[in-house]
Amino acid sequence: MKRQFILAGLLLILLSLPLVGEDVWVVPIEGDIEASTVVFIRRGIQQARSSGAETIIFRINTFGGRVDSALQIATLIGSVDEARTVAFIPAAAEGLGVSWSAGALISFACSEIYMAPGTSIGAAAPVYQTAEGMEMAPEKSVSAVRTQLAALAEKNGYPLGVGLAMVDEDVVLQEVYIGGELRLVTSDELSQVKRQAEKDELSFEEGMVLVEKEKLLTLTAGQMEKYGISSGTVADVKELAGVLGYETAAVEYQSYDPFDRFVILITSAGVVSILMLIGLVATYLEITSPGFGIPGTVAILAYSVVFLGSALIGYFDSLELILLLVGIALLAVEIFVIPGFGAAGIGGIVSIAAALIFSQQDFIVPEFSWQTDILLKNAARIGLIFLGSFTLFGLTLLVAPRTGIFRRLVLGPAGPGSSIPMAGTAVPAEQERKEGVIRTGDQGETISGLRPSGTARIAGRRVSVQTQGEFLEAGIPVKVVEVQGNRIVVRERKV
Repeated sequence: MKRQFILAGLLLILLSLPLVGEDVWVVPIEGDIEASTVVFIRRGIQQARSSGAETIIFRINTFGGRVDSALQIATLIGSVDEARTVAFIPAAAEGLGVSWSAGALISFACSEIYMAPGTSIGAAAPVYQTAEGMEMAPEKSVSAVRTQLAALAEKNGYPLGVGLAMVDEDVVLQEVYIGGELRLVTSDELSQVKRQAEKDELSFEEGMVLVEKEKLLTLTAGQMEKYGISSGTVADVKELAGVLGYETAAVEYQSYDPFDRFVILITSAGVVSILMLIGLVATYLEITSPGFGIPGTVAILAYSVVFLGSALIGYFDSLELILLLVGIALLAVEIFVIPGFGAAGIGGIVSIAAALIFSQQDFIVPEFSWQTDILLKNAARIGLIFLGSFTLFGLTLLVAPRTGIFRRLVLGPAGPGSSIPMAGTAVPAEQERKEGVIRTGDQGETISGLRPSGTARIAGRRVSVQTQGEFLEAGIPVKVVEVQGNRIVVRERKV
């Protein structure tokens, strides 16, 4: 009996204590806001839900980043209705102590905001890089972010004017005291609020102006608490957990695992650019090589990694794959079927470029100015990659004949030891007759236009040739005037 009483007492004590478990889940949002950040936060929210966490703390420490990614993160946080969402701006030694730009937008998406002493929040207007430095985005872009931030402020009970003043430099925000109560109002609201106070027979007094025109609002931790925007000022997550009522509860920290680091790696601008460059050069080499070999395999691997990264961050669609395949097919038709370089070749390049551009964004036709900015940046980057790939391809063709590993990657006469001797190589007459070695004085006809390079049929063989500078159309009789290695120079043959 005594044992039963002891067990019952222990049970009552345990029931009276807070449940120990993953009640609080901390998701860090640090550094630049990129597409990969969305993947990390989405996974963090899903894991918090799976663990049954009652509160999700978003530890925000950022100067900002991509507008589209910030809007996606704000939507993800806004969709959490089964848990308490709390934004916390820390002041750790390794951190920035700020939640600016996209960080402010994400903070206002949470139902509560806490800040550490010495931190700040605000300056949420979208900007873009120019030759002269950072400039404010066009009005249409500002309007989109302003509307979203105002909607989040309205949803979570934050002063509407604060959200507007953080995005729009035309908004003037100031203090007013109505019946002794401090409020923040915009210049547009001031006269209306004053009339209402007089109607209600309440005292009205104007206070200091927080932000004037042509400036964006940024508030310190003390100001955020003073104006009732933040719920309090705390030193760290441990103290915040205590304030939220989780003194003894387990706090689980979301961390970057190998999958997150892999996503960050393959979606980073540098890696994606290198993979695209490799894929394009390998595509050119494969199209101009007989059969299917190493260049084709390399191109498939490079494109696969690029599109895998796009799929992981939610940018990939079947359209990109279709455009890529169509582009490669058009280039092949241009090289092997249609003489010269015309619509098929241009169409192939445009199709491949479009596939690569769309794989770096989650929209096709931009609806907002900030989407147009992203589209133009992606287009400029892909244009530079194409230019670099053409240059690298040309250098590869120059170097390839001198290196054993590339001897079979390009069309043209084969190297020593192959079944078809290199052009200009001295061989027995019988072997020369069978294998069609090309010599100075041999005659043939152009298959494609020579601009000044192209394809011709010489001595019964289809080979890559070039003129001494003149352009020739397809079907023109030509004569070989020089053979040097795999370089065959021809000129028009008068008949």
